[in-house]
Amino acid sequence: MVFAISYLAVYGFRASMVAFAGLMAVVLSFANVDTSMPLWQHSLLISAGGLWYLSLSLLWHFINPKHETEQLLAQCLALTGEYLQVRSQLILNIEKRHDLQQELFDLQNELNQKHESLREVLISSRKLSGTSNYARKRLLVFIELVDILELGMANPVNYKRMDFLFKEDREFLKIFSDVTHYLGLQLIAVAKSIESKKAVPENKISEYIEKSRLAVKRYRDQIDLTQKREHVLMLHNLFDYQERQSHKINTIFGVVNDLKQGNAIFMKHKEVVKFITPQEYSFKTLQENFNFGSPIFRHALRLAMVVLVGFSIGAFFSIQNAYWILLTIVVIMRPNYGLTKSRTKERIIGTLIGGVIAIIIVFITQNTYIYGALGLLSLTMAFSLIQRNYRTAAVFITLSIIFIYALLKPDVIKVIEFRIIDTFVGAALAGLGNLFLWPAWEAENIKNVIATSIAANREYFLEIDRFYHKKGELPTSYKLSRKKAFLEMGNLSAAFQRMTQEPKSKQKDLGLIYRLVSLNQTFLSALASMGTYIRNHNTTEASKDFEVFVKQILHSLNNAEQGLIAQAEQKKTNVELLKEAKSRLDEKYEELVKIRNQEIADGKALADHDMRLQLQEAQLITNQLQWLLDISKNIRKTVFKTTSI
Repeated sequence: MVFAISYLAVYGFRASMVAFAGLMAVVLSFANVDTSMPLWQHSLLISAGGLWYLSLSLLWHFINPKHETEQLLAQCLALTGEYLQVRSQLILNIEKRHDLQQELFDLQNELNQKHESLREVLISSRKLSGTSNYARKRLLVFIELVDILELGMANPVNYKRMDFLFKEDREFLKIFSDVTHYLGLQLIAVAKSIESKKAVPENKISEYIEKSRLAVKRYRDQIDLTQKREHVLMLHNLFDYQERQSHKINTIFGVVNDLKQGNAIFMKHKEVVKFITPQEYSFKTLQENFNFGSPIFRHALRLAMVVLVGFSIGAFFSIQNAYWILLTIVVIMRPNYGLTKSRTKERIIGTLIGGVIAIIIVFITQNTYIYGALGLLSLTMAFSLIQRNYRTAAVFITLSIIFIYALLKPDVIKVIEFRIIDTFVGAALAGLGNLFLWPAWEAENIKNVIATSIAANREYFLEIDRFYHKKGELPTSYKLSRKKAFLEMGNLSAAFQRMTQEPKSKQKDLGLIYRLVSLNQTFLSALASMGTYIRNHNTTEASKDFEVFVKQILHSLNNAEQGLIAQAEQKKTNVELLKEAKSRLDEKYEELVKIRNQEIADGKALADHDMRLQLQEAQLITNQLQWLLDISKNIRKTVFKTTSI
């Protein structure tokens, strides 16, 4: 039964939750204190408990149907605010920049997961209840949050270059840092207002944006523009980024404040459902995964074997409440070693802390009513925290079990002692099982994850290229490719994190894999930057030289993907063709610079709007194309260096 129930996880996340509930039922069947109780009655009681909880959940949903949406929305807003605040620190904090970049990547991954959950909730509720005004407003907030994340990724600053250019003018950078920090602060404040159902705080975003505008003007007035054009363009780019972010955050303020912007969103049902990742529930899925190549098959078999060993140890040594060993195994064991290892550590620490707290309370009082109240309170806290902070949840799980058993067993100290022993035994078995029984090391699958991420980036790049040529309304295919690129990048970062938690002997080519993860992340940021610029500006017609770069970038990406999947030979880019294209693009930019310098010489201090946009486009597009090409070539070269590939 343990194997069969665990194997249901091949159907995805929801099925894994059903499997977990089934495993808990199996484990709890060993917790029957009254051995004279018939099997049917025992099963009926477990079913009754499940129905009782289901009834409470449905009742709560009926009373407050918007709770799940509001909670997820608030979490997305708060995480996006944190993301902007970390970005603000990157501008000035040179010493901690590497750590902050890693924190930024982690937040991006977490946001991608939250976006996927919120997307499903919003679209599912739309299918059930139709397109209500409430649903449209929440969908608009979600769309703005996705755009804010894309904008954040789309403006990767060359911090080393910025440090060099502004080493004597750091006060100007501090203004931009403060503005970005305030934007993040405002999003966090909106999140808190949604959670507490209180009024949205005062919005002073326009005042802060004005500070950025004045900073650019003040800097431009005090320098020689012909000598420091790059400095001014960098500040202009920072200002444009902050201004666009401020527009999106102001839209969120308007929607949350129940203004009319919430009525502006309309999406066809056929388009909306494309954004939900479908799950196929067929017998064929079970058949395809019934082999040792499937991580879920191996995990189900591994879990069944370890549970059998745990049960045998409990029976052989006549351990009191031996099912606690099984409970620990079921809760801790995961398909990969890294997550099992981290859960084992958190479970042991949480159990020890819970045991110490329980001993202190037992010495203070022996009142069974207090034990009952603490047991119920601890269980509620445990379920509330289990998805957010597993270590703290483990503390409350331990407390709830100890105090509930204290009502049945007078010797509470013995209960605590066995609880700690059983947890250690279960945790040790779980760790050893993942280490020796058909382990699924990340190194075995990491090349497929990298290849999938490269393919998703390539499709996103193709959509940007198509949009640059056609313009018009942003197609659904563009949004879908962007979503997939973000999600696959998150999957790659998560796979690498799991790999770093595995034994050193299993971490093949860790340095090169890290480089590939970083290059893919940088490539996606550069893509988002180009895509955002093209979407938000009136650009000129894409040139043939632009297409030369596009073809060579796609060539490098295809080459890298084939090298990962089919171990194909490395194919180099056409260097001469690229040199000619680059030379013509540079000439176009230099011509614009000469025209602008002549205007300055003639006394025209401020450039026309069109001239400024042409200069900005010529510099940004050319630099982004060269950057994308360099990154794609580095991805290709790094792929062919890895021995695990």
